[in-house]
Amino acid sequence: MQVGPRITELSKSTLPAGAAEDIGAYPFFCSSPFVKRINKWIFDGDAILMGTGGIATLHFGQGRLAYSTDTWAFTVNEKSTHIGFLFRQLEHALPKIDYFGFEGSGLKHLQKGFVRNLQFISPPPDQQLVVIHVLNTLDTAIHQTKAIIEKLKQVKQGLLHDLLTRGVDSNSEMRPSYEKAPELYQESPLGWIPKGWEVSSISDLLADVVPAMRSGPFGSALLKQELVEAGFPFLGIDNVHTERFVADYHRFVTRKKFGELAQYAVRPADLMITIMGTVGRCCLVPENIGPALSSKHTWTITLDQDLYSPYLAMLQINYSPWVLQHFSRDQQGGTMAAIRSETLRSTLLPVPPRKEQKMIERSLREISRRIELEEVAVTKIKKEKTGLMEDLITGRICVSQLLAQ
Repeated sequence: MQVGPRITELSKSTLPAGAAEDIGAYPFFCSSPFVKRINKWIFDGDAILMGTGGIATLHFGQGRLAYSTDTWAFTVNEKSTHIGFLFRQLEHALPKIDYFGFEGSGLKHLQKGFVRNLQFISPPPDQQLVVIHVLNTLDTAIHQTKAIIEKLKQVKQGLLHDLLTRGVDSNSEMRPSYEKAPELYQESPLGWIPKGWEVSSISDLLADVVPAMRSGPFGSALLKQELVEAGFPFLGIDNVHTERFVADYHRFVTRKKFGELAQYAVRPADLMITIMGTVGRCCLVPENIGPALSSKHTWTITLDQDLYSPYLAMLQINYSPWVLQHFSRDQQGGTMAAIRSETLRSTLLPVPPRKEQKMIERSLREISRRIELEEVAVTKIKKEKTGLMEDLITGRICVSQLLAQ
């Protein structure tokens, strides 16, 4: 059945997207994948809401809600179609709507006629309800798992700060805070740190290799036409994500060129920091990297692992306020344009005894592992949902088969 005859368009809103409030009593749907808030409502009931500018966005609203001038809102007028099922059909078709249903030069706009002309199957109402229930259950599982991930990330941030300002004692227990046991602490350029700790700059923690800190090659040392389709990987900012090295290689150099540029070769557990795009993103080079070159778009640093844990340094570069505040000196107009060599070299880090560093690292890796497991779970549920939508929304598998399973 065609979508058009089954829907009734709601009145056009007079609220601009900028009318959103920090704290509002009602959901406010705009041409955005994120739901905002507002303190006035213009519709009370179930509605499907689609963004009309930029990219295809879709929301399902229930109860009192508001929507902006750049949002198309409609409900269902046909008894044999459940609005929740139509929403799922449109959700499944969203990539198609985004590709074919948006037109215009510059900012593209939704062609409502394209959506109205879409043809969807119309199973019996009781089967529609089963599909809605199954997909809603999966959405709830995704939402709950994402909430767990966000909570764990917050815990990790707090734990990182506490462990790198308080540390752990010989029993692997976190030391009491300075406020509770000031006799255990000493002043430092980074504030109060446990006695027995030091504060060192990254330049003092570098390994005895040449060069221990590098960015390049530059200019004629490596020309674009010298990159090849297979060989030794030439790494860039696309390989460096926050805490995560992505081994997806697109650029390579020959064995001969690798030999010429060997000073830019990466080593296992090197720090890699982006200096283009999202500046300051940091990860560790994996142990199984093999021969590969870094690029001028990253800083690559080899630390003396007898002195300092690369993992702890990586976490601090990504998250610690004392590092981020130090990097802020390279900001231009509120945006970090790059990280200069002298800024990076002079970055201060708290240095616990190496044994204590290992205990701190163990705790932080454990919570990171828990986050990774939850992220794998979310990915698995999303794939399950995608597969079920493809089967159930298109009618490839009928609901009776689902019930039998």
